[in-house]
Amino acid sequence: MTGEYQEANFSHTKFIFVGFPEIAKYRHLLFLPFFLSYFVVLVGNSLILFVIKNTKSLHNPMYILVSVLAVVDIVVPTAIIPAMLLSFLFDWNEITLVGCLTQMFLIHFFSSVESTILLAMALDRLVAICNPLRYTAIINSSTFFKLLLFTLIRSGTIMSTLVGLAAPLSFCGSNVIHHCYCDHMALVSLACNSTAKNNAVGVAVIICFVGIDISVIFFSYVKILHVVLRAAAGDHRSKALNTCGTHLIVMMCFYFVGSVTFLSRNLSIPIPVDVNTFLGVTYIVFPACINPIIYGVRTKEIRNTLLKMFKKRVNAVTIKVSTVKY
Repeated sequence: MTGEYQEANFSHTKFIFVGFPEIAKYRHLLFLPFFLSYFVVLVGNSLILFVIKNTKSLHNPMYILVSVLAVVDIVVPTAIIPAMLLSFLFDWNEITLVGCLTQMFLIHFFSSVESTILLAMALDRLVAICNPLRYTAIINSSTFFKLLLFTLIRSGTIMSTLVGLAAPLSFCGSNVIHHCYCDHMALVSLACNSTAKNNAVGVAVIICFVGIDISVIFFSYVKILHVVLRAAAGDHRSKALNTCGTHLIVMMCFYFVGSVTFLSRNLSIPIPVDVNTFLGVTYIVFPACINPIIYGVRTKEIRNTLLKMFKKRVNAVTIKVSTVKY
């Protein structure tokens, strides 16, 4: 009787990550692609931050948003990839419950912040293109303060609730998390007691961030395209379609893939563990790799600034070499 009572009140405080179990023998080979991806994330986003910080002409609302996006794209992968790399090389797969909940909050909080930033960038372009005369009146420091407050309240409240409901759960069965990081439902699915509230909040997160944000973003780009295509001609139309199309494709990857991996356990979608793990990492890493190109290098002002910096560096090296030869 005593043994049954102790077992009923037992709950794991440490968990083991088992990401990509179907290719367990070759997990160490995953180190290189993920290391290179992380390297690209750090270099690309750091370069964007450096350029914007050191170029006064880029100190305007749109590029402030790009800077915040770059910071988020560094923080979220950093919360998961270094630990994954150590896991691939040394099989360091253990994490405490507190560490798991902390990682869960960081990942989901900053991912939701990224969603808000993408929404704000779409609305910024909508105002700049469709109502340019009132741009400075609408997009100002007061607007940014309201955006910051909205982001902190929405993301902080929802993600704190998400983690707060997961914290008191009892994990008396398996302590094996079939993922590479502490995804919400990957942990919650191990609980012994009812997870109905957790599932409901998980669905609410998707509705709030995907259902609302992507709808507003899509509407904004449709409106932008309508205005640009009506006023532009020839090459300008093609450029507008290419730019908006690229932005939407990257956003769809972030929202759609994130939604699939987030809801797969809630709705009992039969996705293989390795595929679900890959999707869970992809929706975080792929946008972080590609955003510096989409919102940085492909942006005329940043591209021109990068070229100027590169030319100055080349000229400086050339002068030094010439001086040494002389």
